[in-house]
Amino acid sequence: MSQKGRPILAAFQFLSRFPVKAELDYSPELLRRSAKYYPLVGAAIGLAVALAGGLAGWAIPSLPAAAAALIIWVWLTGGLHLDGWMDSADALLSYRSRERMLEIMKDSRVGAMGVLACVLLLLFKVTLISSLLDSGRFALAAAMLTAPVWSRWFMAWAMHRFPTARAGEGLAGRFRGLGTKDMAIATLLALLLTGAGLGIAGIANGLISGVISGSAPGGMGFWLPIGGYFAAAPLVTLAAGSLAASKISARLGGLTGDIYGALNEGLEALLLLVAVIFFC
Repeated sequence: MSQKGRPILAAFQFLSRFPVKAELDYSPELLRRSAKYYPLVGAAIGLAVALAGGLAGWAIPSLPAAAAALIIWVWLTGGLHLDGWMDSADALLSYRSRERMLEIMKDSRVGAMGVLACVLLLLFKVTLISSLLDSGRFALAAAMLTAPVWSRWFMAWAMHRFPTARAGEGLAGRFRGLGTKDMAIATLLALLLTGAGLGIAGIANGLISGVISGSAPGGMGFWLPIGGYFAAAPLVTLAAGSLAASKISARLGGLTGDIYGALNEGLEALLLLVAVIFFC
């Protein structure tokens, strides 16, 4: 295994259940080097979910197809980010002191607020996926090849931009030192992946629509939503993610591993909502 390939394998092994068979030493250095490849993991997860939802949509109505896609989505991530979402909800919605909130996030048990937050998030996601399926499988593909990419890009950005809450301890502390060069690579990778994904989805949709209607695909009305979503996704991610991370960091004195996961989950849902606005 080459040294250059180890960070990519580490990113997939850490963030997903894809069968990556490699013995890796998760040192802080390897974790930092792997973070710039998080958008690539997001693209792989999004592609798998889009295929699952599209195939299910051929056989069953959109709502159960959306539920099936969401099940695949959660399974592929191992519930890692949902765990962070629930722990963060338990802590932040407790309105306790900073020290007590950090203790709550370290507790392996899930409280009432965490359960409620998880149920509401999954309900919101399944309705958004169902709406995208109702608008066509390529709408779902466009959303799924964008939302998981930029939400994971923001996790790397949060590691780079915001301090850690536990003064270098915990999982977040192992990512300290993520540099500007790494973020530049992550940003370029996210732009290339979403550009390629949206372009392929748009061309395929146009070709199939052209065959069905007997007209030539393309035109401003065809590419406008795709171009708009490509431009909106990173801007919405950076604006909404930075606002949320800033407020949380002010309360906790920094961010934690659970907060990274919670930000990912919240941004995924928000970007799906933006996709519904553009494509539905």
